[in-house]
Amino acid sequence: MAEIVLGIGTSHTPQMSSTVAMWEDHASRDRGNPHLLAGDGEYWKYDDLVKTADPAVLDELTEEVWNRKYERAQECIEILAKMLADARPDVVVVVGDDQEELFDDDGTPAIGIFLGEEVWDRPLMGARKDRLDKFPGLLAAQWAAHGQQPTPHKIELSLTNHLAESLTYSDFDLTLMSQQPQDKTLGHAFTFPRYRLHLPESTPIVPILLNTYFPPNVPSASRCYDLGRALKRGIESWESDKRVVLIASGGLSHFVVLPEWDQMVLKAMQDHDRATLDAIPRKMLRSGTSETLNWITVAGAFEDATMDIVDYLPGFRTPAGTGTGMAFASWH
Repeated sequence: MAEIVLGIGTSHTPQMSSTVAMWEDHASRDRGNPHLLAGDGEYWKYDDLVKTADPAVLDELTEEVWNRKYERAQECIEILAKMLADARPDVVVVVGDDQEELFDDDGTPAIGIFLGEEVWDRPLMGARKDRLDKFPGLLAAQWAAHGQQPTPHKIELSLTNHLAESLTYSDFDLTLMSQQPQDKTLGHAFTFPRYRLHLPESTPIVPILLNTYFPPNVPSASRCYDLGRALKRGIESWESDKRVVLIASGGLSHFVVLPEWDQMVLKAMQDHDRATLDAIPRKMLRSGTSETLNWITVAGAFEDATMDIVDYLPGFRTPAGTGTGMAFASWH
């Protein structure tokens, strides 16, 4: 039977893949964002949020602090990349969210699995490309998300077929697809391991596509934890001697940085405290912070394992406390 040899959790924010010189451009997007999810679970406008912000955040906005956090983020990525290489995976299961890259108004599944032999990363087109051109920071970070030329990502078809059956038998309603529209691309949550964690092109992936961003069909924290448990059972029942790594891609809190909330979630996963994770209200799992569901899914798969926090970096980038809570962890 297949063996799960490692779990990885990593943020994939553009803030980590563009230089500090671009952090102010990322901040400009925050200032124009009318839906900044704050610690009360409500959406705020920037001008209102900055009035209530902790003045201590200003100490986090110096070039020295930004450079230190940026460099530490690069170190953390390389630590995880080495763990991934040392694990010698035959296949990598990536749990991530799609942000209107592979799916759109024509259908957004709560949980999706791709059953084709390969899925393509394509340069962004249309409205998403137009938005990219408006923000130099996003453009500078594209190398970590989408290539300039269409690039195939090999799928471990035997495992995807097996998981499609085993998850269905575990009472999960899945959306299965084997063909990719020509104008759609594999999402950046799934390309990040290849481009930033140095996953070899020869190593196939299995993308588990969660809808975390677009209500109402967003799985709850409890449902995601159970999904992780079912993924573990499915992988370990796969009749193969292959080594499997699971990766949670994205998170944690953004676009308002919530260090105490992030630490609560990380501690609950470390302590196998499912009750705390189950109790996270849906209103706190919206916007970018919703990517925490990817982590909770992988935590469910490793409920009997040891979770090590490599680091947590509150990536503040405005006086209102906006930015990204950058987290890096592993399960053994």
